[in-house]
Amino acid sequence: LNFLDERLNANYRYSLIRVREYAESVAFYGGEKVEGFKLTQRFKGVIENVWNIVHRSLKFQGFNFIVSQVAVIFPFILQAPRFFTGQLTLGGMIQTAQAFGSLQDNLSFFRTAYDDFAGFKAVLDRLTEFMDAVHEAEELPHPEVVQKGDEVLLSNVTISTPAGRVLVKNLGFEVQPGEALLIRGPSGSGKTTILRTVAGLWPYAEGNITCPKDEALFLSQKPYLPEGHLIDVLYYPFHAPDNAREDAIKVLEEVNLGHLIHRIDEVNNWMHILSLGEQQRVAFGRMLLTKPKVVFLDEATSAMDEGLEYYMYRLIRERLPELRLISVGHRSTLLSHHTHILNLSADTSWFMQSCEEALKEASDAAWSRGNATCATQPEG
Repeated sequence: LNFLDERLNANYRYSLIRVREYAESVAFYGGEKVEGFKLTQRFKGVIENVWNIVHRSLKFQGFNFIVSQVAVIFPFILQAPRFFTGQLTLGGMIQTAQAFGSLQDNLSFFRTAYDDFAGFKAVLDRLTEFMDAVHEAEELPHPEVVQKGDEVLLSNVTISTPAGRVLVKNLGFEVQPGEALLIRGPSGSGKTTILRTVAGLWPYAEGNITCPKDEALFLSQKPYLPEGHLIDVLYYPFHAPDNAREDAIKVLEEVNLGHLIHRIDEVNNWMHILSLGEQQRVAFGRMLLTKPKVVFLDEATSAMDEGLEYYMYRLIRERLPELRLISVGHRSTLLSHHTHILNLSADTSWFMQSCEEALKEASDAAWSRGNATCATQPEG
């Protein structure tokens, strides 16, 4: 019951935190009643288990109370016949009762400490499950990511799902300084999983991976902004230098966040203060300040309009001309900001092509559709 109490309380707290984190989305959907019902059900589980603990404790403590009280008078009952017949003095009977009490106290340790043992067992069970999960994670295969200068190279890399389904087979590509690779493909083809594999976060992969992890920056669709000063958020995951204020202000202006300059020393939870588009621009500012050798963008401009997206990509290409850039995205407007494309398919196959070829194919396809539309229109 104690172990179940810890689990139910943890699940309930997690549900509360999750609702707080997604409160705006819940409000837009009008899901207050559904979330309230779910929280109420989880809370009922907590209360029911507490009552079970109370009932069990009452039985246990009641039993201990009865045994303790009976143990006080039990030696007097046993010695009463001898006392009344004169075979035992009052002092002898008291001495017998005291000896029995000492023996009873020593033998009652496990009975009185049972509740503590139950609590210890609940903690041990939780820690044992945690250690088992750690060991299972350690036993997973971990593809080695080799660091060789600022080289980015994948050779014969096969990526699978935890269930064993192959996503990409024998993947290989290299990104030179100043080049930009765009990864495209249908949903579920493994685009984001490739980035996780290169970062060493995806264990279900094998092959040869070379990447300067210590000089690489990964920007996801929803950036992580730690609580604290805005200037520290801009330099994350590094500490802001003592003379960083001027550079940080300049970068905020460059990424169209000049309205935040007066709040650069403010401490806040910026993930709740800034919109998703502003958070993504903060991530681009982080890129300009930390100057990584390699950047991985996982739909990092999804909350920006096409004009702002164009400006951001042009900004980093101008400010960091030697940057190796690898992006995941669906917009056709991304083609003009990259030099090569990695096209993934749903059947584990893939092929590379230059962005010039892709733009020409897109232009020819649009021209063909336009001619077909004109041909089907009736003459006036």
